[in-house]
Order: sequence, then C-alpha cells, then structure tokens
Amino acid sequence: MAFGWGIVGTGAIARQFAADLTHAPGAHIAAVHSRSPEKAEAFRAAFKAGRAYGDLDALLADGAVDAVYIATPNAAHAEQALLAIAAGKPVLVEKPLALAGADAGRIEAAALAKGTFAMEAMWTRFLPAVRRARAKVALGEIGPIRAIRANLSYVHDETPGSRFYEPQGGGALYDLGVYPISLALHFLGHPESVSGRWFAAQSGVDKSAEVELHYDRAVARLSCGFDRTGENSLLVEGTTGTLRLRAPFLKAQRLTHYSRADSEIPLLEERGLSKILSGWLVPGRKVEQLRFPGGGLQFEAIAVMDAVRQGKTQSDLMPLDESRAALAIIEQVLSQPPSAA
Repeated sequence: MAFGWGIVGTGAIARQFAADLTHAPGAHIAAVHSRSPEKAEAFRAAFKAGRAYGDLDALLADGAVDAVYIATPNAAHAEQALLAIAAGKPVLVEKPLALAGADAGRIEAAALAKGTFAMEAMWTRFLPAVRRARAKVALGEIGPIRAIRANLSYVHDETPGSRFYEPQGGGALYDLGVYPISLALHFLGHPESVSGRWFAAQSGVDKSAEVELHYDRAVARLSCGFDRTGENSLLVEGTTGTLRLRAPFLKAQRLTHYSRADSEIPLLEERGLSKILSGWLVPGRKVEQLRFPGGGLQFEAIAVMDAVRQGKTQSDLMPLDESRAALAIIEQVLSQPPSAA
C-alpha cells in the first residue's frame, strides 16, 4: 500500500531519510518543506518528491501526506511536531524529540488527545543488530544485565555558526549522548538515580559529557563528546555473557556474543587487537553479520508506516515516555555547573 511522506527540512539527515525510503516498501515522498522555496524545489527534484512547499501549513494540509518527518534544527522540533499533530498528521521527529522533558510531555499529551501517532526518530533502536541484541537479552542468553558501557564521540571543531555549538539546541548530549542514553533505557528501563558531569565549550554548551545511570543491580556508564573520536561501541555485559555492537554502534551491522561475562576483551578487540585475541583467548565468541542497504533509516520509517496503518498513537519499540526520560537525564546532568577541564 502506498504511503506518502512529508519531509520538513532539507539538510543532511533529511537527504539520508529520503534516500533510505527507497528501501521501505510502499513509501514515497509526497511533499517537502523548507523555509527556502528554492531549497525545497531542489530537494523535490533530487528525490522526485510530489510537491515542494515554502509554507509548513501548506504541507500539513496536503492530503497526499500520510506522515511527516521533521528534520529541522533541534530547537524547532517541539513546536513543529505540535503543529503536525494539531493538523492530524502522524509525526516522526528527528532526535532529540525536544530540548526539555516538559516539551516532550506536551507532544505526548497532544498526540494522545488527537489520537495521532508521534515518535522520536531514534533509528538505532530499529536496526536488525540492536533488535537481535535485545532479543538475546530477553531470552536470557547473557544472564541479567549488570553493566552497559557506551561512548559516542566525533571531533567537531568549534567554529562560528556551527550547529553543534549553538546555545539553543547545540551540545554533545543532545547531538550524540542521546543515543547511548536511549539504548540504555531500551535495555534496562528507567534508572533509580542519575549522576554525571559535563565540560563546557566556548559557546557555553557541553562539548563532552559523562553520564552514569544507576539501577538496583546494574550500571550504565555512558559518554559523548565533540573533542575526540571515541571507540563508539556499545557493550552489554550480563552475568554469563557479553554483547558488543561494533563501532559505530548507532548504525551497527555486526553483533558479537561472548560466552563469558568479561567486558575487557571486547574493548581490546575494539581497540584493534582482534588478531591477537581471536584465538584461544576468546573462546565462545560468535559474530553475526546483520547488514542492510542504505543508511539504516528505513527501519524506523517502516515501523512508523506499520503503526499508522494499525491505528497506533505510539511505538512499542520507541515509546514517548522513554524520549521524555532521556531528556530528563540530559537536563539533570546539564543542571550542574560544568566541570573544570
């Protein structure tokens, strides 16, 4: 069945989403919006979209649009999501869903009142490798989780006008840290307590941060930053085994299962010592290749299409309360004074 997407925004992530829709059966781009009509038209031509709009209300009134994907700067997400919901359009909002838990709550309340689907575009949750890892945990293949370790860091210099350092909506936690935080919630649920620290850039936003989520019998140690390129892997350590999503974990296509509860060996492998460790030192290691075409955004698009067709207002895999929880964690960490370098 044909499904028409309206794309709001024409930047890099919007272009990746448009390209990946070719791997989502039935999907097509019904319309695109940009504040610049010229950019909207160029995007429409490049991806053979139906219509180009310079006015958001016009796109939201287009009957050919079955759902809206919002891929604009972070500070615009909440208000544009609320406009889409008010227009009765199911909405997929690029991460972060909003810049505050209260705004995420407004989105959730509006979607519930309108009976309209809404979801944060935390696309990593929908990847085959991540779904496979979660299934292994659910089946008890590594025992109860006792620790999660994840880092996501890429160098971004602080240059004038950089979106990464914008005082409103910039910072490493909103751009990168939200991924490991969301996956920790995905595997372990809501934490009992949160601790962390952050380091300030010249613009005042966080250039790097460390977060710990504390549970009764587990801890998630997470970090992110623009000041370095990190290992960018994710480890889920259970009492009887360990899972590793190979770097970069946010678009993982390989899952490694170690039949022993030892997080050091996976970390050493990630650091390039796999040839040394691949023999007798790593018994019981099983690698699953879970490759896919494109950039991987098609899986979240397919999930939204299925949910909308079923009349759902939320995703079972990416519920809005977990988007709110992730934002609350970020807010709690950033509410503290920055740490000294």
